[in-house]
Amino acid sequence: MKLEDAKIKYIQTWGSLATSWGINKTMAQVHALLLATNKALSADEIMEALKISRGNVNMNVRALIDWGIVRKEFVVGERKEFFVADKDIWELFKQVTKERKKREIEPVLKVLEELQNDVSEDSEDAEVFRKLMKDILSVTGMFNGLLEKAIKADEHWLLSNFTRLIKK
Repeated sequence: MKLEDAKIKYIQTWGSLATSWGINKTMAQVHALLLATNKALSADEIMEALKISRGNVNMNVRALIDWGIVRKEFVVGERKEFFVADKDIWELFKQVTKERKKREIEPVLKVLEELQNDVSEDSEDAEVFRKLMKDILSVTGMFNGLLEKAIKADEHWLLSNFTRLIKK
């Protein structure tokens, strides 16, 4: 398979897979393109490679910058903005985990805590509900703790502990 064909297949696959994780397909394709390219790309180059509009490029690049996984890069002699993705996959994993934790897990934890503590009714149904919220909060809190450890860990520590956990 030629390199360009492999890149196209990777970009398409990454975009399709991302939708399973609740991520915009085009955003994932832009990120995959920047990951698979060994130079910074302009919005025009991204538009041409992915056959998408300038607005779509700008919106998705800004989102990737907000996630902390793409950055602007200055190119000498150019007035255009250029973009590059960090190529360290472990750092990418940690950054995406950090952002998803902040955007998805932490708000759920806050709501579960409120629901557990704010139901003032004294009934059997209310007690069952409070216990359910406590149990969900406990599991979600443990998951949040695991994510926090993954974010703070280096690659070798996490992989060795994960491997040990699987072997048990």
